[in-house]
Amino acid sequence: RVRSEIRDDDQEEAYMTDQELVARAFSMHRFSYAPYSRFPVGAALLCRDGTVFTGCNVENAAFGSTICAERTALLKAVSEGHRDDWTTLAIAGRGQDYCWPCGSCRQMLYEFAPGLTVLVAQRDHSFVKLPLSELLTHGFGPKSLG
Repeated sequence: RVRSEIRDDDQEEAYMTDQELVARAFSMHRFSYAPYSRFPVGAALLCRDGTVFTGCNVENAAFGSTICAERTALLKAVSEGHRDDWTTLAIAGRGQDYCWPCGSCRQMLYEFAPGLTVLVAQRDHSFVKLPLSELLTHGFGPKSLG
């Protein structure tokens, strides 16, 4: 189980399993805009207070302007004031292999949550769980600037 504490006075705790977070990521496929790759990707980012930010990939004819599902969820979290409380990110593709985050996503995630846990899923909803530090070894972040 993923445990997240709600910071209210009542000290209530919220729970979401890894499987539930992966299911939230898969549910984002329906919003994906992927006319070029035809490969929908969904993401769900869990914060300590139980808030979940979801995202999907949004492709563009100018391929460099495409945004991944992970970065969509990340940008939604940051734009709503969640910058330092991320615990777990689920990424879900529909391929037979795991849907690994690209280098740009790994770098953006490292900027805000170098200790993030990442759940990487494949079509049958099976997933692997690993720390972001295994996906981006020797990452460059704010502390690297001195």
